[in-house]
Amino acid sequence: MSLLLRTFLALALVLALPLSSSAATKKKTGAAEPAAASAPAKPADRDYSGAIVIDAADGKVLFEDNADATSYPASVTKLMNLLLCVEAIEAGKAHLNDRISASAEEAKMGGTQVFLKEGEIFTMEEYLYAMMIQSANDAALALAKHVGGSREEFVVRMNQRAGQLGMSHTKFVTPHGLASPKQQADTSTPRDIATLSREVIKHPLALRLASTKVRTFRKEPLLVMRNHNKLLWQMPGCDGLKTGYLTRGGFALSATVYRDGKRVIAVVMGSRGGVHGSQRDTIARRLIGEAMPKASPLPANMIPKEVEPEAALLMGAEPAPAEAVEETEEGAAPMVRFNTPGAK
Repeated sequence: MSLLLRTFLALALVLALPLSSSAATKKKTGAAEPAAASAPAKPADRDYSGAIVIDAADGKVLFEDNADATSYPASVTKLMNLLLCVEAIEAGKAHLNDRISASAEEAKMGGTQVFLKEGEIFTMEEYLYAMMIQSANDAALALAKHVGGSREEFVVRMNQRAGQLGMSHTKFVTPHGLASPKQQADTSTPRDIATLSREVIKHPLALRLASTKVRTFRKEPLLVMRNHNKLLWQMPGCDGLKTGYLTRGGFALSATVYRDGKRVIAVVMGSRGGVHGSQRDTIARRLIGEAMPKASPLPANMIPKEVEPEAALLMGAEPAPAEAVEETEEGAAPMVRFNTPGAK
């Protein structure tokens, strides 16, 4: 073979090497793409943007995972509404038997509601039950205006109280948590909501309202409310507190359990899996179960006193037929609104 031919073949071999390497790299990259696309979803036991469990006795953190992540509390916001209402009652500035007339604004309210009509009158106590059992946005707004004078002033008070409690990563913009996709929504963190919840449970009236499972709101047409917090049925000792749901933020929950002289508070936010928040509830049950043995005994002044059972329709005893209200703002068991001839 001539020198010229050998030189030509050697040059051709050198030029071919980068092409082979590039093809191999491309083949390797192509093979890796489907694997990345089929990566497993977030584990069900960590289906949240953040979670925390605290000991109600002293506020000690028993579990936390991304507890300072900002998310949307949705209807868990109503816990601050509840706190301000209960504190107003305890200060003598409002009363459970106050008669409150619904305005046109409440009558036009969306999301979960008790369908207040303009001029319809209920006591403050009934509005409180509606807010905490049915998560009624119309009732929450009526309460805010009654206690704060106006929606805007009440929201100012909500943020002031949050500041007093040290909820430094919370901003309230509504008295109820409802916000359309184009509206600004309330924001908070699991740690801040746990702080708020610990303040709420200091008030026996608040726990009585939050722990009621079923209650009649109207008799004509019959309207029966069923608490959205399924843990009230699923966990012995659970007596609150509040669920929430917004499409942009997923499911949220603040739950508390009192058992054997101890109490813990669990907050889960940003859960996406399950049906009607079932995965959120499963996570909360597990976290509470794991944290309860680590909790300290409550001081005597925080041990709940026995309360008389609420007069309520028993589970499964409802007459038929019934029309389930569409679940919009709240992803939980809806209230039951019984059909009456001519009723809308």
